[in-house]
Amino acid sequence: MRTKNLTKSIAGKRGDNIRSDCYIEIQLKESGGIKLELKSKVEVMYGESIRELIFEMCEYFNLKNAKIVCEDYGALPFVIAARFELAIKRLFPNTKKEFLLPFLKQNEYSTTKDRLRRTRLYLPGNEPKFFINAGLHSPDGIILDLEDSVAPTEKDAAQLLVRNALRSVDFYGAERMVRINQLPKGLEDLKYIVPHNVHVILIPKCESAEQVNAIEKEVEKLKKQFDIKSEIYFMPIIESALGVLKSYEIASASKFNCALAIGLEDYTADIGTQRTNEGRESIFARQMLVNAARAAGIQPIDTVYSDVADMEGLRQSVIEAKSLGFEGKGCIHPRQIPVVHQAFAPTSDEIEKAKKIVLAFEEAEKKGLGVVALGSKMIDPPVVKRALRTIELAILNNLLDKNWRKQ
Repeated sequence: MRTKNLTKSIAGKRGDNIRSDCYIEIQLKESGGIKLELKSKVEVMYGESIRELIFEMCEYFNLKNAKIVCEDYGALPFVIAARFELAIKRLFPNTKKEFLLPFLKQNEYSTTKDRLRRTRLYLPGNEPKFFINAGLHSPDGIILDLEDSVAPTEKDAAQLLVRNALRSVDFYGAERMVRINQLPKGLEDLKYIVPHNVHVILIPKCESAEQVNAIEKEVEKLKKQFDIKSEIYFMPIIESALGVLKSYEIASASKFNCALAIGLEDYTADIGTQRTNEGRESIFARQMLVNAARAAGIQPIDTVYSDVADMEGLRQSVIEAKSLGFEGKGCIHPRQIPVVHQAFAPTSDEIEKAKKIVLAFEEAEKKGLGVVALGSKMIDPPVVKRALRTIELAILNNLLDKNWRKQ
């Protein structure tokens, strides 16, 4: 937070246990130019490049006279730039300039509305140490979180770190998601993420279609302002009794909704009960959400499993979620990702049935038949679509060769 003395500001973290981060302190002076005091664990290899970056930012923000302290704990340039920019903006709140590092070419990919979203890994927006290798764990999506995992005094820091991460961190093809703050504050977050190729915006504690519409309106305005052509999708999160009862209204509020998720920590608190592993207290809410999502033609996504040490409990939770109709689950630790993927994978019986359905449909199409039958049962398009998704999951989990039709 900004100090009482408006000629001095700080940003970042310092201490013996800090890694991949830095501490910046700027003390304004009346004269004397820029004096930089740098302490870095990687001084020999990167000290000169850190100095060059800081002096470049001083020139960019027209900072002429100041004492600057930089304590570096292995921070990458996108972190140093975010921390320094924050210190500047805490000194000069009316500053509109943004210091943007080059956009990483690997981050120029887009997404689709019906992409697989079995796993989405939550990363606190003010903890850049978690960003760097997150994509190596192969989640379907990575969530840079601006909401609950970020302290109120660090919201401004998280906005800049997330913005810079979207530009500079290689997420290895994972869907690029950001959970904004609860509205109305979340509307302010959008300008930090929309211009930087965010794929999915998570809308927390959503309780009405109007909230989704407000996000859509602001996103479309920013897309036009920055000439953005790629689609940006929304994932409202239902976390209250009111949200559950309005779940279909929310799910169908925008053509850009791709999924509907549930958050059970806040939901159980809202209805005045405790969350349990058995989940009896939330079965109504979860079934409501699945039906609302399916009725709106989007994906239902289950809540996180909070015990990161209980892998068997997680596996059973995913199996239950799958039986209820959910397509994905939130993850709060990388070790949960392979367990979720495996538990969502189709069984051998499901794969064989799906193969028969797809082959029967393709054979009927070749013959120009308008009706498709498998044995004594008629096959309609939703059944074929589900079978195709089962095949896709099987191939993704290496349970089926992609050339299975030739086998």
